[in-house]
This record gives sequence, structure tokens and C-alpha cells, in this order.
Amino acid sequence: MAQAPIQFDRTSGALEGANLWERTAALALTTGSKISSHFSHRGYNSCANLLRKALPERNIAIKLNSDATFEFPYGDGYWSKLLNRSYHYEDELELLFRDAVNVDYTLLDCGANYGYWSVLVSSAPFGSHKAIAIEPSSQNFAKLKNNAEINGNRFELMKCAIGAVRGTARLSGTKHEAFSIAGAANGGGEEVPVITLDNLLDDGKISLGGKYLIKLDVEGVEIEAIKGGARLLRGDSVILCEEHGNDPRHTVSRYILEQTPLKLIVYDPRSNRLETVSELSILDRIKVSSHVGYNVFGTASAFWQDRINTLNANAARRTQ
Repeated sequence: MAQAPIQFDRTSGALEGANLWERTAALALTTGSKISSHFSHRGYNSCANLLRKALPERNIAIKLNSDATFEFPYGDGYWSKLLNRSYHYEDELELLFRDAVNVDYTLLDCGANYGYWSVLVSSAPFGSHKAIAIEPSSQNFAKLKNNAEINGNRFELMKCAIGAVRGTARLSGTKHEAFSIAGAANGGGEEVPVITLDNLLDDGKISLGGKYLIKLDVEGVEIEAIKGGARLLRGDSVILCEEHGNDPRHTVSRYILEQTPLKLIVYDPRSNRLETVSELSILDRIKVSSHVGYNVFGTASAFWQDRINTLNANAARRTQ
């Protein structure tokens, strides 16, 4: 019978249910995150995953806030940074989600992994928003389903990939955070269903008149996903997708800027603003680490552009 998860509260720092070795590991994982944060956590995942091999197989449940619990295997290299209470996961997304607490929107969490953003956005401090968590990997989906259950099944689950057309594809990869349907070898990996963003409209999962924040964490098929969402993206939607740090051509941003009617918006840490950009040189400055991803936003919605302008104004007032 599986052991009960270790419990960790990000607000108080309390760690409960861990033995001495697991407490020592928590200290190592936290210290490693703090040190490696000075160089974009390079090497952290690999070191944490090595440490994990010396730990018993057990989950840890992280209390993200008073209404959000996120569970994953203890020692997981990708998610254990959450033990460092000063670490913020994709803080440019959190900035937008926090600002949109009072907006009636739905999160489309494409490539949801274990469901971090679906758990958080559907929690009371973030506005208790509707979320649809979409994840193709059977391995990840089991953990996503567990996170839905421990949070009262308050967000919807779909087991599929997002692409340019409806069909099937092969999903492959060695890291749970990087499974992809891009370039999978014939016969390798797991066969998964593929739908488009616009199929969510066709299938009645969402309606054309709604407001949507669409997180596209789809590992190399961002452009295909955008192509498959042309109708949805004409409305009150924002896509939040990854611009790869090791791509000097800024391929995803270039496509949004040059091939779609969407405004391209990027978070500039220098100004602490979400900047609407008309040329890509700003990304040469922002993308300082080749091994991480940077989120960029695209929207054709006047509503969301106004919200982002207000967010920027509020940020400016806070720094005065």
C-alpha cells in the first residue's frame, strides 16, 4: 500500500510526514534551487533526479495556497523547485492570472502535465475559474487525474494532444515535462488522439463568445496548435506559449508576429511590463538562457489588450 504523501506548505514552510532522510533531502533540494536560481537552475533537474533514486517512492503534496494542493513524486527534478518558497514558476503567467481574478474566463491548459496551472487557476485566491486540462501522456495523465481528485474534481480533463488537424500522432520523449508529438519516430512512443483548439468549439466543450486564456505548452508544435485555433483566436482569447531559449530565430514569436493577426506581447523583466512588440530584437535581450523557455503572448482581443494595459499601469504605480 502506498505511503501517504509528504505535506509541504509553501506559505508557512511547514514540512510534515517526512522521515529524517526525506527532511535532509528537502533541505538539499531547497538549497540546490536557491543556489542554481542564480544561473537559471541549470543542472538542477539532473541533480534532483539523481537524489530521487536514493529516496523511497512516495509523493509530496505541496499546498500552493489555502485552496490549492499540487502532488507529484518526491524528488522530481522539474517540480521540486517548489520546495524553495522564493521560487516562482512561470511568474509572467502568474502575473496575468492574478490580474484576471475578476474576469469570467476559462483556462485551456494544453500540455497540462500534472496540472499545476489548472489547480491554481481553479482555486479561490485565483478566482475559482473554469479550467480544461488537456494532456496526451498516459503517464502524466494519471498524475493529472490525481491532482484533479485531491482538489475536488473542479477542473475538466481531456486525454489528447493539440495540433493543426484532428487525428492521431505518436508521443515520445524521456522527460515527463518534454513529451512531444513533434518528430516522433514511426512505431515509437505512445499513440495519442490529436484535436485542434477549434475542435473544442465544434465539440461543444467551449463557446465562441467566451473569454479564454490558452496555455500552449505543447513542446515543438506551437505553430501547428495556433493554426488549428484560427476561429477561437479571433475572439477574446490569449495564447500563452513557449519561446525556446535555444532558438535564436525566435520561431514561435516570428510566426505570431508575421503570419497571424495577433498582437505579440512579451514580459520584459527590465520594465516589469507586458510589452506589445512590433519587432523581435527585444527577445535577443530577454532570452538569456538557452536551456529554458520564455512565455510569449498573442491576442487579437481588444478586451485582453485593455486588461494588459491596465496591468502595466498598476505595475507602474506599485513601483513608484
